[in-house]
Amino acid sequence: MFKKLLYCLILGIILLKSSVFGQNTTLSNQSKISIITCGSGNELYSIYGHTAIRVQDTKNNLDVVFNYGTFDFRTENFYMKFVKGDLQYFVSASSFADFMSEYIFENREVSEQNLILTTEQKQKIYDELVTSLFSDDKFYTYKFIDKNCTTMVMDKVNSLYGSALVKKNTTSNCSYRAVLYPYLKNHFFENLGINIMFGYKTDQLATKLFLPIELLESLKTTKFKKQHITEPVTILNPKSKNSTSFVWWNSIYAFCLVLLLLNIFQKKVIIIAYFFLFGSLGLFLSWVGFYSFHHEIAQNYNVLLFNPSLLVLLFMLALKKQKVVLNLIYLNWICLAIYTVFLCNKPDFLMMLPLIITSSLFLKKLLPSEK
Repeated sequence: MFKKLLYCLILGIILLKSSVFGQNTTLSNQSKISIITCGSGNELYSIYGHTAIRVQDTKNNLDVVFNYGTFDFRTENFYMKFVKGDLQYFVSASSFADFMSEYIFENREVSEQNLILTTEQKQKIYDELVTSLFSDDKFYTYKFIDKNCTTMVMDKVNSLYGSALVKKNTTSNCSYRAVLYPYLKNHFFENLGINIMFGYKTDQLATKLFLPIELLESLKTTKFKKQHITEPVTILNPKSKNSTSFVWWNSIYAFCLVLLLLNIFQKKVIIIAYFFLFGSLGLFLSWVGFYSFHHEIAQNYNVLLFNPSLLVLLFMLALKKQKVVLNLIYLNWICLAIYTVFLCNKPDFLMMLPLIITSSLFLKKLLPSEK
């Protein structure tokens, strides 16, 4: 009996949503369509912010947010698809009140920019959004830089004008890596992991608009026929200043302390475990660079530091092949030197420097003793 009641309740909710978001809804002249920009959160998935579209019409008792950042953890082989880069994200809809409650609870700033549109343009974008909820168009293949919640919203706005009207409005001399780096200021180990995963593409000039704050700034200045396309920004939920604080254990100081202790003890078992971890990570980076469709993690020069040849070195060390061990140590020193030179003008150089120094010192400890 309970299962039947639950089924009826779920079916009723679905039917209610279908009627509320039905394409036969005609927006009134007082309707508004706006771009919602959400600031950074403390969780890794929310670090870079979020973009959504709000449709509001008091005459139709309508206030809904369309969100392109939805994915389903229950997707078969979820993690493999996420790593490979063919995970399907989709558009979803929720009430504005429900949407806001999450960001108020997480103490994240929420801004709104009303689009200056004709009633026909509002109806067009609303109908397209509703249609996408109930068709295969709701799905898209997520790409960190090329296709995400921000780029999807930007494309939706640009479709109203038939051209790439909204685009990156500044000429940046910064790389994608440099643009992303400050977002993880108080998240050192997350920043370390992300910079290890990122490959050569993120060191190219950041010419594409892909972050929520970039879209917000672009919309401020974008004009069509010499008229702004949005009203001034309204802050719907300000962020308290004490929400993000420095945590010593998630900082470069804790990181350097751990490496310093490893260098002080320098026991052989520690060195072997260290290089086994680095070599295994190098194998993973090499594999995922070929396997994944994410261009951001391809051509990853971090394998010069996390070198797969370290596993061969450990194997030869166990076999007591001293000449081969010596050659592999020299090879890794050369790789570290190249890596250091290549990294010296990158934003993550100081972050990686303690690892470069530790690896160099540990390699010296493995030098075969002269007899």
